Amino acid sequence: MEYKEEEYLMISGIQHFQFCRRQWALIHIEQQWAENVHTVVGQLMHKKAHDPYLEENRKDILITRALPVSSKKLGVSGECDVVEFHKCEDGVRLYGHRGLYRIYPIEYKKGTPKITDEDILQLAAQVMCLEEMFSAVIPEGAIFYGETRRREVVEITDDLKNRVRDMFQEMHQYYERRYTPKVKWSKRCNGCSLKDICLPKLGNTVSAKEYVKRALEEAE
Repeated sequence: MEYKEEEYLMISGIQHFQFCRRQWALIHIEQQWAENVHTVVGQLMHKKAHDPYLEENRKDILITRALPVSSKKLGVSGECDVVEFHKCEDGVRLYGHRGLYRIYPIEYKKGTPKITDEDILQLAAQVMCLEEMFSAVIPEGAIFYGETRRREVVEITDDLKNRVRDMFQEMHQYYERRYTPKVKWSKRCNGCSLKDICLPKLGNTVSAKEYVKRALEEAE
């Protein structure tokens, strides 16, 4: 099965979906958003990484930033923070460049490596897009964390790819139905930028829009 461009979801949404399916639906279906210190710091960190006019050559490595990627099979699109193309003997050809290159994506994140795997799933989704676009096999990538200032190498396994496929399939189903899951409060809600929109302790709230509508009707 292949998706049409108008059906594409955002690659970055997979980290929201893994963290909290309701959070993903509020952002990507209901178009709700709010900033907190974590989102602002993350945006500042990505500012340089997402400069599409900044391209570097370091010996046998070509570095590109904000590389647009997409996948018809997954039905997603987005950008890779940084993709390094390493000259090698058995890689892919790049338009305008001599030789063959190995593809190495790097996702930038603030803070330190997480116990959970939202970041890893997002990187794996980017890898799958790059593999489809370049007809290549990419065995690994890396996540650069702003606080530790180091890369964490991530092996892209078949099991990881299967998880990405299953999650995007579920996301497409939610999106087609315009379905926002009910609240399931947990300690993670305290650090969510959408806490005041989601109202996690009101377990019967299905839709943020519906809640606002009811509040306005009661105020009249």
